[in-house]
Amino acid sequence: MTLKLAIAQLNFVVGDLAGNAKKIVDAARRAHAQGARLLLTPELSIAGYAAEDLFLRPAFTEACDDAVKGIAAALADLKDMVVVVGHPTGGSLRSRSVAVQMRHNAASVIKEGRILETYAKRELPNYQVFDERRYFTPGQGTCVFEAGGVSVGLLICEDAWFDQPADLARESGAEVLAVINASPYHVGKEGERVARMADRARAVGLPLVYAHLVGGQDEVVFDGASFALQADGDVAMQAESFREKLLFVQLERTAHGGVGFTAEPAAIAPVRDAEAQLWDALVLGVRDYIGKNGFPGAILGLSGGIDSALVLAIAVDALGKDKVRALMMPSPYTADISWIDARDMAERLGVRYDEISIKHTFESFKGALAEEFKGRPDDTAEENIQARIRGTLLMGLSNKFGSIVLTTGNKSEMATGYCTLYGDMAGGFAVIKDLLKTTVFALARWRNAHDPYGTGTQPIPERIITRPPSAELRPDQTDQDSLPPYDILDGILARYMQDDEGIDEIIAAGYDRAVVERVARLIKINEYKRRQAPVGIRVTHRSFGKDWRYPITSKFNETAGAQIP
Repeated sequence: MTLKLAIAQLNFVVGDLAGNAKKIVDAARRAHAQGARLLLTPELSIAGYAAEDLFLRPAFTEACDDAVKGIAAALADLKDMVVVVGHPTGGSLRSRSVAVQMRHNAASVIKEGRILETYAKRELPNYQVFDERRYFTPGQGTCVFEAGGVSVGLLICEDAWFDQPADLARESGAEVLAVINASPYHVGKEGERVARMADRARAVGLPLVYAHLVGGQDEVVFDGASFALQADGDVAMQAESFREKLLFVQLERTAHGGVGFTAEPAAIAPVRDAEAQLWDALVLGVRDYIGKNGFPGAILGLSGGIDSALVLAIAVDALGKDKVRALMMPSPYTADISWIDARDMAERLGVRYDEISIKHTFESFKGALAEEFKGRPDDTAEENIQARIRGTLLMGLSNKFGSIVLTTGNKSEMATGYCTLYGDMAGGFAVIKDLLKTTVFALARWRNAHDPYGTGTQPIPERIITRPPSAELRPDQTDQDSLPPYDILDGILARYMQDDEGIDEIIAAGYDRAVVERVARLIKINEYKRRQAPVGIRVTHRSFGKDWRYPITSKFNETAGAQIP
């Protein structure tokens, strides 16, 4: 007995039910033609993940149910072909494991025009970016079906992180576990998944196949990297990350009566470093956000600094040079080297590059406010006017030509409020919103040392990477005039914001109390800015967005504790 199994590691679009269904039908036909008799699609592949409050609309779940029925009808002629389709259901696809008239995160088993079974996800995650308990009711049953002479136990994503669903599948006769998934990427997640699933395979003594989604959806990115594991946890197949692909793996019955994957070294994708995966995540996030939303291209302000340089390099790798435009907007405080480096980078990448001075506009604004500002020294008000002029120019070009404005602020700036509402925060998509400044520098160096998308050049002039960063909003300004050195700041941010360490814990790790308390205060008082920031790509386990939900109005002071008068 052998069973050729296929995985549709595909990029779906939320709400494009017809397009998503067509992708599944096409993949099933291609897989069947190549000898496969079981195809796995990712979690919620019909709907796209995550459809958020669309799941609450009866018309949406009903349309998804209809799409599953349509897929079954379209594949009626595929002899002996079993297809597992992930979808939300409102109850019209009745089965013993799905309660009627309840919303479920489900998967249906389709064969020769019939829906044999519909399984409802049992374990619903409600942490980080997940809100599944808002939308779905947990399932209570189990699903074991036959494909090519093998009994397959079906699980959906979080089910496989807990003991009971897999144990029940094995007790019901499963010989292999098929886990369909939509698990958003963050740095280190791929290795964590493989390790946890290897533990699950060993715990139940069954081989396991993990079919995963790929693509960008608003702030999250799915990395693919589907895999198959032997019962002892060894990797039999590991797909490339961040690539759409129809994958195949072979199951054979062993001499002891069980089943196992036939392992071939070529089926295991080479291990890639963290920077390569991070770069691919950012590129895919930009490409899908712009492409799926129908923007003709992107425009950004190119300052001659490291952040805008990195965003420009990512955008060109994602979209190609012809769909990216850079605008330099010098002020009276812009250094000559900023002009030179911005022009150099635009020339290296071959993008359209223009310069519009804001000097006269800035003087006009100051003139209009002169009476109101009389007797007061220049301060952040004048600095922010410059940023807002630039934001207005970029948005004007965006409105006229349709290209989306990519903002260039990083996580360190967003955390501490070193950014301007309606200025450098003005735009439609925040590409590096989840990158600490030290990561920005590291990724710029990595990109200059690698050419993953064949642009044929080192995109970022070396001086942009080595010069002290500056907003250039006043004479001789550097970021460290207002912020701690970035290695210290980012160390505190990683501990306090990403890992939820307390102030005393961070101080005990060697950081100065005054600096830690200042950074914590900056994070707190700038929550109102972050609520107004554009959506951006999530690449860590704790991003500003769905991962971070603090009140804007709050009097809690961690250092004061609960002192009762």
